[in-house]
Amino acid sequence: MAYILISAASDIIIKKDMKTYVLVLNASYEFLNIATLERAVKLLYKGKAEIVEAVDGKEIGSPSFKFKMPSIIRMLYFIFRPHRDVALTKKNILLRDDHKCQYCSREGDTIDHIVPKSRGGEDTWENCVCSCINCNTRKNNRTPEEANMKLLKKPRKPVYIPWILIKRDASKVGWAKYLFWNINIEEAVEPA
Repeated sequence: MAYILISAASDIIIKKDMKTYVLVLNASYEFLNIATLERAVKLLYKGKAEIVEAVDGKEIGSPSFKFKMPSIIRMLYFIFRPHRDVALTKKNILLRDDHKCQYCSREGDTIDHIVPKSRGGEDTWENCVCSCINCNTRKNNRTPEEANMKLLKKPRKPVYIPWILIKRDASKVGWAKYLFWNINIEEAVEPA
């Protein structure tokens, strides 16, 4: 098992294969990032962040320096971040559509262009949907109307926060109040 020495002065050691992530908030308590436990410990040790919420019953440190294992940290100074868009990728389209075919609601793992690219359809959030292999083959190089197929819902571009984070790490329920998880997923999508 490999270990990482955070700082020779602190003697804080973290197992390299630990897959623990920490929610990082800006000084204003807005979402900033998701960091590895290693990065979060560095920020805490250097005095750049504080623990907002810790993992119950777990501590990390050395004989001379200990603190609770962080689940959420907050930066002690404000970091300006411009608005971020969700990248249009196959993975993100599948996440948006919950890996469900938008024609028949079965499990899907391919991307279908509503207006085929050969007919001028573009790579946009509004023109790409998750599809199962059968529906994608059935639709072929036609529009849904021509193939006598109906979309379950109109595809829209998702908002970066909180949508993509909810889909990627829904197990972090303690993060909910900082990521607005109490809203309906439809509210996390930009209006058409």
